[in-house]
This record gives sequence, C-alpha cells and structure tokens, in this order.
Amino acid sequence: MRTFRILHVLRAPVGGLFRHVVDLAEAQAGRGHAVGIVADSTTGDARAAEMLANLKLELGLSRVPMSRNLGWNDVSATRHVAESARESRADILHGHGAKGGAYVRLARATALRVYTPHGGSLHYSRATPAGFLYLTLEQVLASRTDLFLFESQYARKMFETKIGAPRGLVRVVHNGVRPSELEPVVPAKDARDFVYVGEMRRLKGVDVLLAALAELAAKGWGGGAILYGDGPERAAYEARAAQLGLGRRVEFRSPAPARDAFRTGRALVVPSRAESMPYVVLEAAAAAVPLVTTRVGGIPEVFGPDAGALVPPQDVSALAAAMRAALSEESIARTKRLRARIAASFTVAAMTDQILNAYATASSARASSRAIHS
Repeated sequence: MRTFRILHVLRAPVGGLFRHVVDLAEAQAGRGHAVGIVADSTTGDARAAEMLANLKLELGLSRVPMSRNLGWNDVSATRHVAESARESRADILHGHGAKGGAYVRLARATALRVYTPHGGSLHYSRATPAGFLYLTLEQVLASRTDLFLFESQYARKMFETKIGAPRGLVRVVHNGVRPSELEPVVPAKDARDFVYVGEMRRLKGVDVLLAALAELAAKGWGGGAILYGDGPERAAYEARAAQLGLGRRVEFRSPAPARDAFRTGRALVVPSRAESMPYVVLEAAAAAVPLVTTRVGGIPEVFGPDAGALVPPQDVSALAAAMRAALSEESIARTKRLRARIAASFTVAAMTDQILNAYATASSARASSRAIHS
C-alpha cells in the first residue's frame, strides 16, 4: 500500500473524538505514513497537551482558535487548514467532528477530503433553528466530500435520515482499543457495586441511574456506587442524589482514567439516552468489566449476538433490574463473550487497517475519475 501524507483536523482535544484521533495518528505514523494534526488552541487540558506532544508528527502540530458555534474564528481556522495542507503537501485531509469536517471541506486544497462525524451535527433535530442550520450546512458540504467514515452503522443511518445519502465513498469503521486495554481489570477489595464514567449531562442519563439506584435501595439494596465525571448538570445530580436519600450510597468524583475508575466498581453502568460509539463501552468490554447499558447508538453493534441484554433508554425499572443481575452467572458469561468479540474485531490495528484501505480506495477512485474527465 502507498504511504500517505495525512493531516487530521479536529476542534476540541477532549473526549472520545480526541482519543480516536490520537490512536489513529499514532498507528498511522507507526506504519510509515507522514501525519500531522490541526486542533483548537482554546480547549483541552494539560493531559491533552502532553498526549499531543508525545505523538511523532512528521507534518507537525498546529493549534489555532476554533469556535464551538459559528463565528469569525471559522474563517481564520479554515484559512489555516488550507495553508497547513499546502505547506505539508498533505494528500489526505481528514476532518473529525462537525467543525473539523467543515474546515477540511471548505479549505482550498487539492488533498482528498475525508469526514468522520463522530456524532456532531447528527445530534441535532431539523425541527430546531440550530438543527436546521447545521444539517443544511452538512448537506452543502456533502458534495465536497470524497470519503465518509462512520464509526457505526447507526451513525451512517442517522446521516442518511437527517442529511441524505452520502455522495462519496462510504465506509463504516468501528473504533478500537489498544492491546494494553485487553488486560482484564480486577476490582479493588473495597470496590463498590456500581461505577459510572462519563459526562454529567442529561444526554448521558445520570438522572435515570440515580432513580434506578433509589429503586434498588427501596427494595433492600445496601451497597454503593461511584460516579466519575464533570459537566453542566453535576451540581443538580448531587442535589438529586441527596433528595433521593442516596447521600451515603453514592459518591461523586472528578474524572479519572477509565481503567482506574473500573477498579473501584464491580460493574459499569452506562445509562445513556443517546450515543454514537462510546469508548467507555469498548474499554469496559475489553477489560472484562460487567456492563449494564442501554440500547442506543452503536452499542448494539458492540454487543452483537448479546444485544438482547441491552436496556431501553430512560426505563428506570429495566435499568434497576439489569443492575441487580449485573454479577449473575449469565452476565459473567456475557462479559467473557464480549471481551473475545472486542479482541477479534474492535482494535486500533483493525481500525487503522480499514481506514488506510478506505483512503487508498478513495484516492484511486478520484484518480480514475479525473483521468476520465481529462
């Protein structure tokens, strides 16, 4: 396979999108491709800066202001992406998320334009003013896209439903875990029954989890749970836990590395109302951590034949029942099957193989098209 000069563009160096870009850039560089990154300069913490600094980026790292919403920074950021593409002689411009995808497709450059939504605009409804604007812009930009990469079949379906059938080459490539993440995590001696790892906002269903814990407590449960994360609703959830009488049973902690958090609980609960392809589910399954999660987004694709164990979103009683059974023999057997499925199909190596093959196919298709029209 030919080697590529790849420039990854994203806005905020946080969350699963950032983790995806770091893993992909590192793996691509390790296979001899020249890689660079353009990211926002106003977001991200010291840990993110350290992760970026540790990458071997032949095409370099540049950070410029990028607005979360539409703003004047978008003009300068798009110009910067175009200049970076020319100076680095990139032949692949890979945009991640709504903003990264917009910049690479608006930039005046000759490189192949690749777009991975990672949720982004797909979370919006056309019935809202903001949703109408962003989804209409996605329709316009779709014609300037050579390759669409979706992290789940669910994301592809949502794109087709909300925006339309993609015109360029389309591939579904699942996120993957690193080899070290396939090592099982053993709970600490003082581990609580349940652990939650994620943002503190309504979309993640923390309120549903608290209600389920209250239902378990009403039926005699005397254990505990630890909730890791920050977000706009954290104070409200802490207050809600107190109102439900869960004060001594539920502990809220600041964000922590997933595997460190997993050790403090015997089962992970992911009560989300909506997801695309959450890394925390992949990480927990890879680490042989029993999982209680909802049937949303790409999660059924991870569970495969075991998707019947997933819980309907916002169903407090169903979530509580699944939590009661989290350490049953059936759940432990399912945990082992999930780990084997992750090891076989959801790895960084497999993800990188598929993305590089998609680059090559899209590059060949564009070259053939230009030859026909020349």
